[in-house]
Amino acid sequence: MPTTRELLSSVQVARFVAHGFLRLDGIVPPELDDEALDVFAAGLPSVPYGTPVPKAFPEGSFARRLLELPTVAGALESLVGPDPTVDHHHVHTREPREGSAQPLHADALIDLRTDAFDVQLMYYPREVTPDMGGTLIVPGSHLRRTNESDTGRYQNLRGQTRLTCPAGTVVLLHHGIWHGGRRNDSDTVRHMYKIRFNPTVPQVRLWDTTDLHDPAVGEELSGAFPWYEPATGRLEIHNRIRLWRLLTADPDFDIAYWATRIDNRPARRSTA
Repeated sequence: MPTTRELLSSVQVARFVAHGFLRLDGIVPPELDDEALDVFAAGLPSVPYGTPVPKAFPEGSFARRLLELPTVAGALESLVGPDPTVDHHHVHTREPREGSAQPLHADALIDLRTDAFDVQLMYYPREVTPDMGGTLIVPGSHLRRTNESDTGRYQNLRGQTRLTCPAGTVVLLHHGIWHGGRRNDSDTVRHMYKIRFNPTVPQVRLWDTTDLHDPAVGEELSGAFPWYEPATGRLEIHNRIRLWRLLTADPDFDIAYWATRIDNRPARRSTA
């Protein structure tokens, strides 16, 4: 099995910044998918908050081999950098026809950081079909700050996605994305394994930046989603501009002059 990591491109990272998640469909080998079910049934060892990956998941363990897949390793390094720590991990299981769903929420407490973000890995060892429910995600919601289940009263939002995917799919999410596990109306158990990673280095130009000035980067960062209102949707694009400036160490990056206009502070200019 190849071990060379595969870093993301600037266009892919820009898509993550705009959407709040990145799908890697069917990238886990079938033999690892099969092994996952036995690992889940046996139970996962506890991992204290802030444990480095090598200590949390010893060499040769299932989770370590999952994270060392070149596509997974490269994507994680591109977003959180080398040597992240593990915040927590958990297997979410939805029994057949259990008749309940998780409310729409963002994980953990309200997070006011503007210069860092955690990444959550969600892994699906078996195909998720429409009747199995899947994970509901609201694209572009990750930079609109909420506190855990503040969004729980909302049942559906325009443009939401309900993840259906082939076996072996990994999804990487910004920690602030609005999401929730849908009810399972099938006759098949649904598993999703989640690991949350905390960065330990500044998240600046960690990916393959050879296409940093590709026009497609700006196109990704300029896109809108159906749940945005025409005026307030601009706030989300402004939030993306601010995040992209931090990720690229480019304080002058802008779209349609929006951030430059807001950053104008004449009183701070020297009168000398």
